[in-house]
Order: sequence, then structure tokens, then C-alpha cells
Amino acid sequence: MSPPARGSSELSEDLAWRRQQAESGGGRAKIEGLRAEGRGTARERLDSLLDEGSFVEVDTFVTHRNQEYNLHMHPFEGDGVVCGHGSIDGRRIFCFSQDFSVFGGSMGEMHALKITKVVEMAERARIPLVGIWDGGGQRAHDGVHSLAGTGELLDRLVACSGRIPMISLVLGPVVGVSALAAALTDFVVLGSEHGQLFLSSPLETEETATAEMTAAELGGAEVHASRSGIACLIADGEEDATNIVAELLSFLPDHCLAEPPELRSPDDSERECPELASIVPDDPNRPYDITHIVTALADDGQFVELFPNYADNIVVGFARLAGCPIGIIANQPKVLAGCLDIDASIKAARFIRTCDCFNIPLLTFVDVPGFLPGTVQEWGGIIRHGAKLLYAYAEATVPKLTVVTRKAYGGAYLAMSCKHLRSDYNIAWPSGELAVMGAEGAVAIIHRRELKAAEDSAATQANLVADYKRKFGDPYVAAKHGWLDDVIEPAETRIRLIRALRLLRSKRELRPPRKHGNIPL
Repeated sequence: MSPPARGSSELSEDLAWRRQQAESGGGRAKIEGLRAEGRGTARERLDSLLDEGSFVEVDTFVTHRNQEYNLHMHPFEGDGVVCGHGSIDGRRIFCFSQDFSVFGGSMGEMHALKITKVVEMAERARIPLVGIWDGGGQRAHDGVHSLAGTGELLDRLVACSGRIPMISLVLGPVVGVSALAAALTDFVVLGSEHGQLFLSSPLETEETATAEMTAAELGGAEVHASRSGIACLIADGEEDATNIVAELLSFLPDHCLAEPPELRSPDDSERECPELASIVPDDPNRPYDITHIVTALADDGQFVELFPNYADNIVVGFARLAGCPIGIIANQPKVLAGCLDIDASIKAARFIRTCDCFNIPLLTFVDVPGFLPGTVQEWGGIIRHGAKLLYAYAEATVPKLTVVTRKAYGGAYLAMSCKHLRSDYNIAWPSGELAVMGAEGAVAIIHRRELKAAEDSAATQANLVADYKRKFGDPYVAAKHGWLDDVIEPAETRIRLIRALRLLRSKRELRPPRKHGNIPL
């Protein structure tokens, strides 16, 4: 079908026809096929994401320019991606949504350059970028032209990193370099049913090619939420995915030089939390759930946990104190006793750097007996990965607050935002223990000859352990040297943290200029 004949009286009809063509995507049959699978179209997803009537499209009429397949493949208006800007809860954003009905959402040259344009516009306007990914990688028909356009997109995404918040919604299969592009953003959210990420096509992977494994088992949402650690959250459906984006943006500023948005809360900033006194068990070896402490302290009990199924021996996420967004990092005693391992170190370090990029204060809860021992950890590079966590804390210039709830031992104590890494406000509960290692282990090393010679070794050990705790493990010892700012009753924690946060809002750190540090990646 060709457009109506052009004439001065028919220009409006021509424009309307072309817009209709652009909105029809890959055709009615393909669109209905997507809907039958429970997947929305590119435009439907943007309508769900944005405030009603706020979307303004960019590059509506762009098409591919590869003459080799122009002869037998229709040059669809928009080239398989819808780009533009709009608002979420009144906040301006730039956005794009891949259209799976056009060439399977594959990324040709012009497709990639369309996305590149909105990325550049978002950086110049200094407002967030949200991308909805649903495409089969780079378009084979475009050859190296597709790679050239994708390369420019990758370059612009890296340039935006740390300057504006970027969020990826993966609501269909995303393959190849497109998966790398999605992973370059600050937060990746996968749809539980259709969201998939693969660097190599499942058709080229032996396990899926031989039907030993399904595509979902190779690169589905559950895999990336629990094993690879790429997905920070899983959305139950497409509507839930857009709600997650709105919630994440509510904690983030428009750009790196702006302050995070405050949200007024009826929760009293002078509220005590008496329930905290009974959360930490008297037995130092008994586990408890650190999230109970976080929700008790947070405004209205709201805590948005990220990566909940990955490296769950450490907890990260967003909360608010007196309306101010904060990033939470907390050891989880009910998993591996809260020990730090490779995955936990990487997870926490990445989150700390994200918060530091966007001026979000850090609040750390410490109950850590050390780094996880064993050959798997040592050979896997726990030294290098643990150094990432320490580096991230030391490098961060946002306000840093730390609460020691129980154990803070050895190198793990140092890596968890200690005073020696220039943390701003460090407090402990009376149950806190700060030492090189647990008292029992220390006594076994220091007094091994004495214990071996003792007639009643058990009684002798108990006395020596009590003496070690009194001399070294007691939080008042660290407070005496200024390594803790105070030892407080648990019920006072929220009040103390809010007061400290208010004082630290004007914090600025001036450091000698350099190109960048060399984090042990």
C-alpha cells in the first residue's frame, strides 16, 4: 500500500497516514500474537509507564537504510523502537521501548541510533532514562552497520553512567550486545514470565540446543535474580514492572548534582523503637533477621530491598529517615551467620557506588563474624572482591552512618564502613563486639599453652574468654578510643540517626584531583 497523493490540501491526511503506519508496528497479526502471549506492545508499555498524555515521541519516521534488504523487507516507520520523553508522577524522563513486532525487536543501525539520540538528550537535559528492552540482539541483515550503531549506543550509556539514573526493564528475550547495553544501566528489572537475558543466543548454547535446558533456565528472571545477580528485582507482570520503576525513581535525584527527592511522612522523627531491644538474641551464635531492624527504623516501615535472592547474606536497598532517602547495607545473620563472601562483597560494593553517584546517604548495620573461609572463596578471589567493598566505602563521599548491632570482627569489621574509613557517625548497641576475632577463637590462639596445661580446661577457658571480652570485645573499649561515637540503647537508634543525618546534609569532601581510582575489579 502506498501513501495518498500529496497535495496542499492532503498534507494533513499524509501525516495522519504516516503516524498510523508508525503506530501499527509490525502489523496487526504480530501485535495480536504478542497480546495473546500476555505481552504488551511497545506503545502500550510506554502508556503504562508514563503519566497519561505526557508522552512525546521522537524520530517517529526513522526507517532502516540498508538497500540490500529494502527490496524484500518493508522499511517500517520507527525501525522497531519507540523513543521519546514524558513524565512519571510528574517527573520528566526520557524513555524508549523496543517493538518485538518489527524484526523481532532486533537492533539495526538506525534502531540503535534512535536510542543513542534519546540517551544523549537525557544526559544534556540531566533527567533519568528508562529503557524497555524486548529484542533479539543485533540485526543480521544490517551486518557491521548494526554493530556500529550499537557501539555508539554503548559509548553514550557509559558516558551517562553516574550522571543520570538509568533503569532497564527487560520484558522479553534480549540477546547479544543488547543484553550488555541493558546491564550497563543502574538498575535492571526483569519480567518474571517473559524477561530473559542472554549474551549468546540460546540457539547456540549446547544445553538449550539439545533440549537439556530451556531458555528460561538458561537466562530467565529467576536465574538472573538468584545466580548471576544482574536483576535487582523481578516484576510479576508488566504493570508491576512500571510500578517498580516509579518506586525506584522516587528515591533517586534527576542527576548527580541534584539532591534526592524528599517525601513527607507522618512518621515522627522523635519516635523511639522499643521493639529493637528484643531482636538481637542474648546467645551470640543465634541468628536473627536484620530486616526486622531496618523496617522498625524506616519511615512507615517501608524498605525496598534490592537483589533479595542474590547473596542474601547481605541486605541492600532503599528506605527513608525523616523523609530523606537512604541506602541500606546490612549483614544478614540468618544466612551464613552474616559472613562476607565474594558475591556479597560485589553486591554491596556496587550498591554503595550507586548511592554515592546520586548523593544518597549510606546507613550500614554491622553484624559480621568475618569473611567466609574455604578454598572456594580463596581461589575465587575473595581478597580482590572483598577489597572492592572496602574501596567502595572508603571512596564514598556521601554521609555514612554505621550501627554495630552485634559482631564486628577482623577485616570484615574494617570493610563495613568503620570509623577508620572516614565513616561520619558510628554507634553501637550494648550487644556490640568489636575485635580481631571472636573471643573463643582468640583465647584458643593466645592461651593455647595455658589451656593445654590447665587441670580444668573448660573453666579456665571460660574465665579467659570473659576476660578477653572485657578487655577487647566490649563496645566501650572502641568508644574509649573514639572509634565509636557512642554506645546507645537500641530504642534510641532512629532518633540518633535522624539527628546525625540532618547535621551531615551539608557534608562536602574535597580531595586532590585525579583521573579516577583503580578499584580492584
